[in-house]
Amino acid sequence: MATRHQTGDVTETGGAPPADGVDVRNVVLVGHTGAGKTTLVEALLVASGTIHRAGRVEDGSTVCDHDDAEIRQQRSVALALAPLMHQQVKINLLDTPGYADFVGDLRAGLRAADCALFVVSTAEPIDGTTRMLWAECEAVGMPRAVVLTKLDHPRSDYAGTLAACRDGFGDNVLPLYLPTGADGLIGMLSGRVFEYAGGTRSERDPSEDEAASLDTARGELIEGIIEESEDETLMDRYLAGEDIEMKVLVDDLERAVARGSFHPVIPVCSATGVGMQELLEVMAGAFPSPAEHPMPEVTTLDGDSRRVLPADPGGPLLAEVVKTTSDPYVGRVSLVRVFSGTLRPDATVHVSGHFLADRGHEEHDEDERVGALSCPLGKTLRPVAEAHAGDLVAVAKLSRAETGDTLSDRDDPLLMRPWSMPEPLLPVAIVARAKADDDKLAQGLARLVAEDPTLRVENNPETHQLVLWTMGEAHADLLLDRLSSRYGVHVDQVGLRVPLRETLAGRSSARGRHVKQTGGHGQYAVCEIEVEPLPEGMGFEFVDKVVGGAVPRQFIPSVEKGVRAQMERGTTAAAYPMVDIKVTLYDGKAHSVDSSDMAFQTAGGLALKEAAAAAGVNLLEPVDEISVMVPDDYVGTVMGDLAGRRGRVLGTEAVGSGRTVVRAEVPQTEIVRYAIDLRAMSHGTGTFTRSYARYEPMPQNVAAKITAGSG
Repeated sequence: MATRHQTGDVTETGGAPPADGVDVRNVVLVGHTGAGKTTLVEALLVASGTIHRAGRVEDGSTVCDHDDAEIRQQRSVALALAPLMHQQVKINLLDTPGYADFVGDLRAGLRAADCALFVVSTAEPIDGTTRMLWAECEAVGMPRAVVLTKLDHPRSDYAGTLAACRDGFGDNVLPLYLPTGADGLIGMLSGRVFEYAGGTRSERDPSEDEAASLDTARGELIEGIIEESEDETLMDRYLAGEDIEMKVLVDDLERAVARGSFHPVIPVCSATGVGMQELLEVMAGAFPSPAEHPMPEVTTLDGDSRRVLPADPGGPLLAEVVKTTSDPYVGRVSLVRVFSGTLRPDATVHVSGHFLADRGHEEHDEDERVGALSCPLGKTLRPVAEAHAGDLVAVAKLSRAETGDTLSDRDDPLLMRPWSMPEPLLPVAIVARAKADDDKLAQGLARLVAEDPTLRVENNPETHQLVLWTMGEAHADLLLDRLSSRYGVHVDQVGLRVPLRETLAGRSSARGRHVKQTGGHGQYAVCEIEVEPLPEGMGFEFVDKVVGGAVPRQFIPSVEKGVRAQMERGTTAAAYPMVDIKVTLYDGKAHSVDSSDMAFQTAGGLALKEAAAAAGVNLLEPVDEISVMVPDDYVGTVMGDLAGRRGRVLGTEAVGSGRTVVRAEVPQTEIVRYAIDLRAMSHGTGTFTRSYARYEPMPQNVAAKITAGSG
């Protein structure tokens, strides 16, 4: 670590940077849409001198909006890197989307960072998703701090928001500064007032009123810091009336923040610049360096031998692709976090991974040459000579590496277990708009899959539909927009078909007669069959009971083949495959000249259709077992909704932190849009998983509507 010196209420890192490069802080910004994350990033870039006016770099491009779709949707939809320098500390700010559909990029940011900065608007209540993310970071011990934004908003309620943060995040969430409005802060430890009139920071002593409001809050802050101190005598000394040196308090504060046991709150106003210098000081002085953050799990390629690597620029190379973007002109660009070693241009690395084969991602185990390295800011890519352990860098021309893949030395290949990704649960069926689009569709989807690990592409063999499994409507809209704007592929959404099936309602018998006379050889085949339903999952059984050669032996397999083909096509207008039946061939007729394999195949199919019409057909629907996790307040709502979807609730289980899991079995036809509906009824706090359970008979009234719609 570089040396430290005090400037405000925390220290900055100063002096010469380490010999292996600059000191680094990787900080991910977390918060709901509208909390002000992107605006905060821009204000920090201005405050650090990285850019000269909010939102613009030298080439005029925007700082954080990498995608034209973000402008159209008026929200961030992708992970964006914004690096800045503050007192010889490089701070990599990772701006993440706040909308739930883009949680994949959020989790990528959490993986790439060493500390999370929760951005909370003082003009809006804290949403349930933010609380969930706080608990998730807490579970893995990630250091966290809180920024309270929009102090200049007409509805700003600093005191109420701070109280809500402490209620939702815990007692160790304490402010380092108190706002004096939208144009100044009071340092809780230093007792100094920092004003930003005219856009520059100045200091003064507090007024009598300001000093009075400071006393109580300052005492609570000092006690909170001392409780986290490794010096067990410090609390006794403080309670005895000893005046604890500010340096001691700041050092203990920094250590507590770095290890994730204390969470400072910094109020800011991005419009006026209030709090920007203070926040930069906290990030540079108190946030942990990459060397202080635990390394993700690393193994050899066979997974048998675990490795522990420090964040050492001289160590073995270990890096991970945390974000992939593609451009029709630039090609593929990978955002890479270097965990160990040093990554250099033109080096040959081993690409390994990943664990998402079930979503259409290929498993990788190959060598690839690294292209140019650059430091991205907006759409500007600034070349860099090399990237050391702990840093983030954009890598060009990694044509095979995808998000989540590991980069390592080709002579010492390693594998990192990627971060957990939620399952995409909103299906969207698409068709190419024209033949030209159909020709390019596969390539366009392959590029989207490489970029987005939350996307799963399915060619359903039963419904013959191309289905994109997405995180929600906004995610689906973004994917279709990118197909069109980036890759020139135009598609249309169509109604999703759930793979229903048919089975017999009872026993029956029928004759299949296929007789045609043409100028040459005719077609002649007659077969008589009996049919009956089988228990679920028994499949198909064909029994030959023909006697006396009524159906020649060579044509009996033809009858079976025709029956099987008709089962695949279905026997009703709805044309769903038929399953779980027994067919017994017991009689028939043949002609010495006009009978043939095809004639008996046709007769077998006709016989099954006639028998099914006589016996009646039941539609079978797939049933999923789902587990829905929601806050306790929404359990009743969720259970009532599931009942309305013809679901059977199997039970509930409390999982702590005021949350409950509801388990139920629900027909697939009823939960096609459940990802959207659950988010609405739980205000974004509910999640669910689903897995196939079995097929069950569909109620007659529901089946009648589907059959009528297919006729």
